Amino acid sequence: MKVVIFDAGVLINFSMNGMLDVLRELKKKVDGKFIITKEVEYEIVQRPLTIKKYKLGALRLKSLIDDKIVEFPESIGINSKKISEIEQKIISSANSTFYAGNKPLHLIDMGEASCLALSAILNKKGIKNIIAIDERTTRMFFEKPENLKKLLEVKLHINITLSPSTKQNNFKFIRSSELIYVAYKKGISNINKEMLDAMLYSAKYKGSAVSSNEIKEIERM
Repeated sequence: MKVVIFDAGVLINFSMNGMLDVLRELKKKVDGKFIITKEVEYEIVQRPLTIKKYKLGALRLKSLIDDKIVEFPESIGINSKKISEIEQKIISSANSTFYAGNKPLHLIDMGEASCLALSAILNKKGIKNIIAIDERTTRMFFEKPENLKKLLEVKLHINITLSPSTKQNNFKFIRSSELIYVAYKKGISNINKEMLDAMLYSAKYKGSAVSSNEIKEIERM
């Protein structure tokens, strides 16, 4: 079994760009499960349903849950309470790694941490998984914390201390842009080169941390 764990940002990106049908078709082509945590459901459905501005998007995303395109951890035998326990440890560790003076920098929130927690559980069980996340900070924190340190120093104009206890983890990540490319390669929705270009840039401008050079690279593949 393979699992794609979705953070809120990727699903919102696809929804805002009118590409939820691409996810529906991609699910049919993937031998595995699309999973969201309860924390991500709160971010994409429960909370926005109470805000008129975001209600339509929330209903669209809720339809993915209703139709079992995306499911909860229990569908693969993982207890959500266990995720919450590990999630708190991840939040505590991540948010006490970078310091500006004596003040720790807040880097990771509950939704992202819950995805990481679920991935950690699946890794221990030997279940292949990847986290679909557009948020650059989280990805850099686990992939290249030194680069994140430099980025934050430039962005915040302050010196940042990186805790020596920072550990590398075997999390794997994929962005909206890369999911779009996968859909293109699988011939989903008859996506041609021009449409691929439009979709990639649309994802970029709706929050996917992908550069124009990276998009050109993707299109050359």
